[in-house]
Amino acid sequence: MLAATPDVRWMENMMAEPQQANGSPERIRGKAARGKVTEVESYGIERIPEKDRTASPFDLFRVSFGGANTFATAFLGAFPILFGLSFWQGLAATVTGLVVGALLLAPMAVFGPTNGTNNAVSSSAHLGVHGRIVGSFLSLLTATAFFSISVWSSGDALVGGLNRMVGLPQDMGSFAVAYGLFGALVLVVCVYGFKFMLLVNKIAVTAATLLFIVGFVAFAGELNLNFEGAFGVGFDGVSVPGFVPAFIGAALIVMSNPISFGAFLGDWARYIPTAAPKRRVMGAALLAQLATLIPFVFGLATASIIATKAPEFMDPAAPNYVGGLLAVSPAWYFIPLCAIALIGGMSTGASSLYGTGLDFSSVFPRFNRVQATLFIGILAIVFIFAGRFAFNLVQSISTFATLIITCTAPWMVVMIIGFITRRGWYDADALQVFNRRQTGGRYWFNHGWNLRGMTAWLVSAAVGLSMVNMPGQFQGPLGNLAGGVDISLPASLALAGVLYLGLLWIFPEPRGVFPAAGPRWVPAADTPVRPVLDAAGNIVRDTAGDAADPAAPGAGHGELVGQR
Repeated sequence: MLAATPDVRWMENMMAEPQQANGSPERIRGKAARGKVTEVESYGIERIPEKDRTASPFDLFRVSFGGANTFATAFLGAFPILFGLSFWQGLAATVTGLVVGALLLAPMAVFGPTNGTNNAVSSSAHLGVHGRIVGSFLSLLTATAFFSISVWSSGDALVGGLNRMVGLPQDMGSFAVAYGLFGALVLVVCVYGFKFMLLVNKIAVTAATLLFIVGFVAFAGELNLNFEGAFGVGFDGVSVPGFVPAFIGAALIVMSNPISFGAFLGDWARYIPTAAPKRRVMGAALLAQLATLIPFVFGLATASIIATKAPEFMDPAAPNYVGGLLAVSPAWYFIPLCAIALIGGMSTGASSLYGTGLDFSSVFPRFNRVQATLFIGILAIVFIFAGRFAFNLVQSISTFATLIITCTAPWMVVMIIGFITRRGWYDADALQVFNRRQTGGRYWFNHGWNLRGMTAWLVSAAVGLSMVNMPGQFQGPLGNLAGGVDISLPASLALAGVLYLGLLWIFPEPRGVFPAAGPRWVPAADTPVRPVLDAAGNIVRDTAGDAADPAAPGAGHGELVGQR
């Protein structure tokens, strides 16, 4: 809990950078880049120059936590109660899912500082310069889904709160204005870019956390820690049929929240200097997710109150957490409730949409970051209105998000194992081959596809999807393999790890993709690395003679070495 308060100096000191190599005591300051907050960010997915990488691990904490400290997370915290668990059973499931998910997410933070670009581009090293589009489209779909969930939940809370305070009608027009307001504000933040988004999240971390704490005070008199679910109060109900599937299902839903950030951490961490200690970068990502215990527990606690006082809102077939929260809230908390809706909606929406625009510009380099953000932002807003008023996709989108995360988790495993086997070394220039419409380089592999990583991801994602078991929403052909327990996420994670390591042993990667010290855990093959060619067939860079070492002259800098 202390990690979430804005004035906790021990966290900022822990994440601060040590003295520079020249002995200067200057630390990396918490600023996105030099310049004004209102300057439109010019960088896209190209490598960020070191001179402009002045963000700190503490900034990463602020953006990550600010993007999750919202009603959308509180709604996920209500699921243990929806699944029939008691308060203490739900708390155990929440902590389990959150800790496991945060530990899995943390290593994904190191790619941004290492390569100065987003995680989708960094995935070129393990999926190939063409295979990296997998990460781009996963983040594109995930961002759109979570942006929609955020706008819907925040808009509903804002309209509902104003209805209780001033009698604002809860009709289509009111909801349309609320959704449009959130969408427009978020789009403005994203167009200005990282510095503006960082400012919004600095405010969000402080304000939303304090408002949630005020919420605990508001509901303290109603909270029943001995709330009894369908399986009793404590853990005597472990042997009751249905308890294990409910507990695991609740934990996996909580776990999906940190995993959903896997594709986005590089979007924010790419402004952190390369020299930043990896443990502090990972620590920032880890602590940001652990701090979301605040909104998760708020959702769990208030859901138990709703289930007691207004159970009609906690129907698992059609849950209405926001409506139930408004029904049981004291009148004086309506204003803080509306404030959380506004602040949280902007924070989560901006974090999602910013990464979406950035990834779209990486898949279609003819668009710069601002153009891609505007294009995707307008499409996302249209999708929100259509889903809410035309097709009633609000519940379906949560299912959609779960399925996307099932596919994202094995992609993260491939990235993490790849980072370990490469000893954290990458040729940052070779990662940009696709974006420059070039061919060849260390990560060209087989016509731009690394079939080892692609196969591990594709098979694991397919198996994971087949094991999904969401009663009433989606069930894969192997959904009942574990007696009704949804094991899709752990199965896809484990399978991806085993498959990828196995393929790296059976089909070793070229020695040129590893540092001078060689690979870790796996063998390497003496396969030659193709030179980088431009569209006219000219040699832009020949890596055959490069020393595979980050300190080697020319390594990773993309100098022109010749033409033919």
